[in-house]
Amino acid sequence: MPKNFIKKYLPSPEKIKQQKLLRMFGTLLHDSNLWHLNRRSARGAVAVGLFFAWIPIPFQMVASAAVAIPMRVNLPLAVSLVWLTNPLTMPVLFYLSYLVGCVVLRTPIEHFAFEASWAWLQHSISSIGKPFLTGCLLMAICSSIIGYFTIDWLWRISIRKAQLVKKLKRNKTQAD
Repeated sequence: MPKNFIKKYLPSPEKIKQQKLLRMFGTLLHDSNLWHLNRRSARGAVAVGLFFAWIPIPFQMVASAAVAIPMRVNLPLAVSLVWLTNPLTMPVLFYLSYLVGCVVLRTPIEHFAFEASWAWLQHSISSIGKPFLTGCLLMAICSSIIGYFTIDWLWRISIRKAQLVKKLKRNKTQAD
């Protein structure tokens, strides 16, 4: 069942509440609906987490939490999914976003060498910024929608499977 699989990998509520950046939400974190895991809260959390994973801003976890709290979706899932973009995956995923933005905006793909400096960022934002940010927004929206409906579909399948197994066991006991 997706619930057990997801719970296995989620951080505990205590671990989330200990995050320094998330302490700003104070008593809002005490809402029990933020910690329940059901189909509604899981699909919403996946959508929120995947959306903010593609948005190139600092403190993505805080942004994800700020949206997850009023939506009352599973906070640990929403916050942890932003780590889809981590230091290992970020270059590849953000370059993909840039390519998507170039295709959508019909701009030529510029070859560039990344440099971790403020000067490089200021220079590059004028040339690659628009396709990059456009691609990030499109990838955020698309992955959010796909994640939402995929979790909903997987959850429904697991419920049907559990009901079928229960029915088969009942029929077997009645036959004996």
